[in-house]
Order: sequence, then C-alpha cells, then structure tokens
Amino acid sequence: MHKSVRPAVALLWGLTIAVAAAAAVFLVLGPGRPLPEDLFGGISGAAWLTLALAFATVGALIVSRLPGHRVGWLFAGLGLLIALNELSYSYATWGLYAQRGEVPGLTVAPLGWGQPIAPLLGLSLLLFPDGRLPSRRWRPVAAMSAVAILGFVATVLRPGPFDVPFDRVSNALGVPGMREAMNALNGACWMLTYVALGLGVRALALRLRGARGDERQQLKWVLTVSTVVGAVTVVLMGSWFIWPENVQWRMAVLGGAFIAFPLATGVAILRHRLYDIDVVINRALVYGALTATLAGAYLGGVFVLQLVLRPLTQESSLAIAASTLAVAALFRPARSRIQAVVDRRFYRRKYDAARTHEAFSARLREEVDLDSLAAQLREVVGETMQPAHVSLWLRPPEGRT
Repeated sequence: MHKSVRPAVALLWGLTIAVAAAAAVFLVLGPGRPLPEDLFGGISGAAWLTLALAFATVGALIVSRLPGHRVGWLFAGLGLLIALNELSYSYATWGLYAQRGEVPGLTVAPLGWGQPIAPLLGLSLLLFPDGRLPSRRWRPVAAMSAVAILGFVATVLRPGPFDVPFDRVSNALGVPGMREAMNALNGACWMLTYVALGLGVRALALRLRGARGDERQQLKWVLTVSTVVGAVTVVLMGSWFIWPENVQWRMAVLGGAFIAFPLATGVAILRHRLYDIDVVINRALVYGALTATLAGAYLGGVFVLQLVLRPLTQESSLAIAASTLAVAALFRPARSRIQAVVDRRFYRRKYDAARTHEAFSARLREEVDLDSLAAQLREVVGETMQPAHVSLWLRPPEGRT
C-alpha cells in the first residue's frame, strides 16, 4: 500500500506547490492599486499561501507514514484547495484591474475555492486523532459537514455579478433566477459549518475526557490550538464590525493563526515531541495572565498618575515613564506569583511534588541520623512517584560486611 500511496501524495503535494507558485506570481504582479474588500491580496495572500503549504506538507508527511489516515488526505486536499483559492483570487484581481479585463477566464475565475475549507476543517476535528469518528452517533455531524461542502460547491450557479472587488464581472456559470436561492443556500451552509465546527471541538473534548497516555497528549495539542485559533477568529470577526478598515491585515493575522492548526496536528499524529504540550500550555497560561496583568497595571498606572500629576504638569510623559518603571519592577514577582498559581490550580500533582521535594531538601541539610533519613526518603518517593513498592539499598561503608 505504501508503494501506491506515496507517488499519489507526492503528486498532490507537487501540484499544490505548482499552484502556490503561480498564485505567488500573480500576487506579486497585483492589481496595481488598492482595492475595496481586498481579502486575499498583499500580505494576506502571502499568509494564506503559507497556510496552503503547511496543510499540504503536513498532510503529505502523515500519509507517507500512515497511508490510511483520513486526516492526512484531508490536509493534503485542504492545501491544494487553499492554493487554488489564492490563485483564482490573485489572477482575477490582476486581470480585472491591472489588465483592465483583457485576459481570458475572468467570468469564472472569481468563483473561488475557499468556502469548503471551513467544513473540511470541521470534518478533520471529528476524525482526529486516529482518522475515525468517535462513534456512530457522530455520523450526522460528519454528514452536516458533507452537506455544507456540497452546498458551497452548488453556489457556483449563483447568477449575476460577483462580490466586491469583482462586482464588474458576472458569473458565466450562473443559472438565471437562482440568485436569491443561492444566497439562501450559502447562508444555510455557513450555519451548518459553524455548528459542525463547534461539535468538532466538542468531540475533541469528549475524547480527551476518557483518553490516556499518548492519545491524551495528542488531543491536548489539537484542542489547545483549536481553542486559541477559535478565540483569534472570534476577536477578528468581531472587530470587523467596529473597524471595517485594514481588512487585508486582519485576514493576514487570521491566516497566520490557522497555520498553528496543521502544525499542531502533525506533531500530534506523528508523535514528535508529543509531551512538550504540557510546557506549551503552562507557558501560555503564565505569560497570557502575566501580559494581561501588566497591561492592566500599566494602563491603570498611566490613568491614575495623570490625574494625580495634572495640577503640577500638563505633560503625560512623566506618568508614562513612572508606569513603565513600575511595570518593569513588577515583572519578576508577578511572573513568580502567577506561575505558582497556575501550577497549584492546573498542575496540582507537579506542584505538590515540587513542594515535597523542597521540604525534603531542607530536612536533608539538617538530618544526621541515617535511619531517619532513609525513612524520610522512602516517604518522599512514595508521595511524589506513587510506586507500588519502595525499597532502599544502602551500600555499607568500606571495611564493613
């Protein structure tokens, strides 16, 4: 099976590279001027091309080592789909604006390939980590993703002009009189996609609850990254309604955040440095809380000091300097305190073991009775390691038998 699969996945990976290279060319050529609603141009296009290569490469690695793993094939397909979406977008913007529409294929190029990407991601969550559904009862959720994918494909029949920035061109494949129906179908597919994505994360959480050993670490990787990427997506989509400008940078951040998903999934499935996730989660909790704490202290300090110093000076530089110094002084003690809270709350066994080790080290410096020390050592090993049996052998001093 390996001999037949490897050329196929290598061909799929090579095709993705070729499509991404062509997209990069048109991305560099560009439309020649800034465009409204330019979602996948410039820096955003570069981020999404990187995402396409990440999916394609991780998918190829998974399939080459685990040929029957469905997540590997899904990732390989996702990489090609994202690259095709970027190629169609960059070609359409270049042809329509830089070349004034004097290139072939503009009546179909803006169709895009991007909408099925989201339900495919939801399907990959359901199949992680072993390439199979958690149980038969999850088949309706997989069916929801499949229906959304087919529905998005069907929307290529929407007649009339494309969306901005391609509203100068009408869809050559559109069926007259179907525009409203296709718009309704598109909205329904997105609703199915959101539900399927949420249930996919729920499936990961349920798997984690009963998982042990390597599988538990695999699920930690992907669930942690999925949560972070989901939070970034919600924040970016929410900010769209408040600050509608800078669309390209917002989409670039979104594409860059999603790169973590295929990388984390590849680490988990291929089991490379699998147990580093505990360090990642620990550091994320510590430095996330530390950043929020220091940012709050800084902003609060600037505000309070400006109120206090306003009668003396109209300048805000003194308040900013004082707040900066205060935050710098707070960094180390705040980090130590937050680290202790995180360890005590989320890593209780590790925290208790560390405390026991510290207490034993203090007693070790003062204890002189060997029998008492041996008893304490066995007690510490029993508390921290929790073995089924503990025995201690002490080599007698030289000259004794």
